Formats: sequence, C-alpha cells, structure tokens
Amino acid sequence: MSNKNQSLLIVLALFCTYFIWGSTYLAIRFGIESFPPFLMAGIRFAVAGSILYIVMRFLGAPNPTKRQWLGATAIGILLPALGNGTVCYVQQTVSSSVAALSIATAPIWMAIFSSIWGHHITHKEWLGIAIGLIGIVLLNVGGSLHGEFASAMLLIFAAACWSFGSVWSKRMDMPAGLMASAAQMLAGGIVLLCVSAFQGESWPQHISAKSWGAMLFLVVLGSIVSYSAYQYLLKTLRPLVASSNTFVNPVVAFTVGIWFANEHVTTNEFIALAIILLGVFLVLSESGKEV
Repeated sequence: MSNKNQSLLIVLALFCTYFIWGSTYLAIRFGIESFPPFLMAGIRFAVAGSILYIVMRFLGAPNPTKRQWLGATAIGILLPALGNGTVCYVQQTVSSSVAALSIATAPIWMAIFSSIWGHHITHKEWLGIAIGLIGIVLLNVGGSLHGEFASAMLLIFAAACWSFGSVWSKRMDMPAGLMASAAQMLAGGIVLLCVSAFQGESWPQHISAKSWGAMLFLVVLGSIVSYSAYQYLLKTLRPLVASSNTFVNPVVAFTVGIWFANEHVTTNEFIALAIILLGVFLVLSESGKEV
C-alpha cells in the first residue's frame, strides 16, 4: 500500500473512532432503555462479529488458527466484554457524558501498561498522568459520580481493561486484517451473552423504536466500522496515538448528550473534562518511542 493510501485510511479510521465512537455512549443509553445492559452489549458484538466473520470468510480470508482464536478471545474479553460491557452496565446510573469522560483516561492507563513491555514513561507523560488523575478525583468529588463510588471504580476498571488489552494485542498472535476484529467481537459477544444469562437478564417485553435504532447504530457503525477502524489503528500506530479518540470522544458525547437527550452537565464536570483532556494531551503528545 502506498503512503498516500495508508495516510487516507488512517485519517478515515481516526474519523470513525473520534466521531462515531463519541456518539456510541448516547446510543448505549438509548439501547438500555429497553434492553438489559449485558444482553444489549452481547447481541451488539456477537451479531457484528458474526457478520464480519462470514463476510471475511466469503472473501477468502483463512479461518483463524487455534492460537489466533485464543489471542482474539483474550482481547475480546478485555475490550468488548470487560471494557464496553462494564460501561453499558454503569450507564444505567450515570449519564453518557460522564461515562465518556471517565473512559477518556484510557491513554493514561496505556502509558502505564506500556511500561510492562519496556516503554520508558517520560517526565511529560508522568505529568499528564498526574493531571489526568486530578481530573478523575474532581469528577468523583464534585460531579455526577459524587457518592457513586462503585460506578466510578467500574468506569476506571473499564478504561484499564480496554487499555491493557489494546497494548497487549500488539504482542499477540492475531488473525490477519479484519478477521481479527471479527474474532474479537464474536468472542467478546459470546462472553457477554453468558454474563447476561448468569445475571438472569431476559428478552424485553417491549422494545422501542429508539432502542432498535440504537442497536442498529451500535452493530453497524459502532462495531463493524469503528471497532475495525480502531484495530487497524492499533496495528498501524502506537497504542497511545491509536487511542487519541479518547481526546475527542468526551466532547462529542457531551455535545450529543446535551442536544439529543437533554443531559445536564455541571460546571465541575466541564472543569474535570478540561483537566483530564489536558492530561491526555500531554501523554499523547509525547510520542518519542514505539511501544
């Protein structure tokens, strides 16, 4: 592939992870108005993974080896299941804006986890990590998460799982191309459906048109398109740069949440947003070493 074509693909992939993923938090909120959270997330990823798997096999992509299935399953558990599934669960009690803001800390966790594989955390990155943590504290002290200790810890857990899986995936044997996304989403979706069954979730008696629309958006644009775009960025760029979507997602989530769902954002949350994004910016701008 020429450098020009690769640059175009990178720009398109970044656009998907920036703006489409920024809107998925509101889509999740609309989806769980009818669907139980783990059932919704499980259907989303199982359907998206199945569709992409069938398409890739039809186009001649080889079936993943046993080792590749194991690697894809591990990442599927960390990203779609623990990362996104936890966000769906927490959004029963917090707004889509606050959920996106908490997940914005992912690059901070990536910088920390990257050190496991030899990445040297620079002084600038440490400063960004410290500032980002201050923003998290402010969000928990004065924002919507005040008094919601369990929700706050679960969102931090989700960001950490997503970050660890993103960094670890570059060291694992994965299927080639989009088959990696298909296998990860399929595995993660099956795990989420198992969790849903264990939790006793059942098919809703009534599903609104808004929830069906949200599910369609999450399957097609949020998963097949944007999750695959993210996996492409992870293969092409440093994990910290590939995760730069977290710098834009909260802004998009705040905007669509206020416009389409009349979500209320407090002054403290706006301040926490500015502080966290400053910390993320410092971490992302320090791109001196490949990790």
